[in-house]
Amino acid sequence: MDPVRLIIVAVGGQGNLLTARVLGEAALASGIPVHMSEIHGMAQRGGVVESSIVFGDAQSSIISDSEADVLLGFEPAETLRALNRCNKNTAVITNTSPLPPFTAAIGKGVYPPLDQMLDLISAKTASLKAFDALKLAHEANNPLGLNMVLLGALIRSGIIPISADTAKQAIKDNTKQAFLESNLKAFDLGFEAAA
Repeated sequence: MDPVRLIIVAVGGQGNLLTARVLGEAALASGIPVHMSEIHGMAQRGGVVESSIVFGDAQSSIISDSEADVLLGFEPAETLRALNRCNKNTAVITNTSPLPPFTAAIGKGVYPPLDQMLDLISAKTASLKAFDALKLAHEANNPLGLNMVLLGALIRSGIIPISADTAKQAIKDNTKQAFLESNLKAFDLGFEAAA
């Protein structure tokens, strides 16, 4: 299989690492070779967390500038920040619910307007699917389920050759029982939103 390169960007605490683990296990269960790497930038303090996942025949998990086939963003400004990894053929799926950094919250920085960020992303990539994944996570009675909403949207896109059933089994294998039902509901809501 030709490589499919996925970048996942999030703010610490949004569930990026769990999403990457679920995708990795789902890929292996599907017989797809997978290479993964992660960057944890002060994640516990709201810093950036990035996962790089290469599905298919590849020698490395490194995804250089302009090489991503898919960018999955859990926070819109982080999605914009990762735009250099994209090219004119990249598909972008992003949450539109902002989580401004501390500097913006105390007035020492400016958080860009959402419509401007989405316009910039759309102008540089092949497709953009942007929606309020946090709202759907709340509908699933799991405010922490934003990651599962976006995972559902990613699987629905068909870009990653993993079935919904295989992804759901990986969610079951990696989720605490107390969150399982709401995580599966969040996945389904994201899957539907990406239709």
